[in-house]
Amino acid sequence: MLKDFSASYQNQTALHSISLSIASGEKVALIGPSGGGKTTLLKSLFKQQQNKAAVLYQDLHLVQTLSVFHNVYAGKLDQHSTLRNLLNLVRPQKRERLEINAILQNLQLSEKALSLVGELSGGQQQRVALARCLYSGHPILLADEPVSSVDPQQAETLVREMLANFNTIIAAMHTVDLALKYFTRIIAIRSGRIVFDLPSSEIQQQQLEELFIAC
Repeated sequence: MLKDFSASYQNQTALHSISLSIASGEKVALIGPSGGGKTTLLKSLFKQQQNKAAVLYQDLHLVQTLSVFHNVYAGKLDQHSTLRNLLNLVRPQKRERLEINAILQNLQLSEKALSLVGELSGGQQQRVALARCLYSGHPILLADEPVSSVDPQQAETLVREMLANFNTIIAAMHTVDLALKYFTRIIAIRSGRIVFDLPSSEIQQQQLEELFIAC
């Protein structure tokens, strides 16, 4: 929940007196022009839910010189003992291999488990980042343009995977059609302010055109 919340970035106001409440179980898409405040809003929400939320960053935050397995395993580093983490760093253990391979298989990445992330395409890396979030086991997903690097068919597959595995989702979406199709609530943000906050079924084409006009 945010009430009259403002945030600044590099001496510029990124969010202006934002007030919103998101209930458990909601699937919320943030839409609006680039630079409008969506990423700042996601970061602000994460500060409130750090122990419950997985984050899918726009720049992915993957370690290019580590394998897909180890990047996904990082989703639970804080949930395992130091000894268990060291064991999996040196030699992936059976339990973790089975858990992670099951996630990778659903994302069509099982054959890449031992590949270095730096060798993968942008779309494959985006799926690795999602796999890390799925492996974390957190009930909330905060995602910043989670399907921007994959083709339309893969994008729908990944969105469905997100919806099936997280209780609550707040995602900044660059594709409005995808947001309207799969998310039940749409929050439109422009110039750091909420333009509208509506069920996706109630949004009119004119509202969308006005949101992105001259952008």
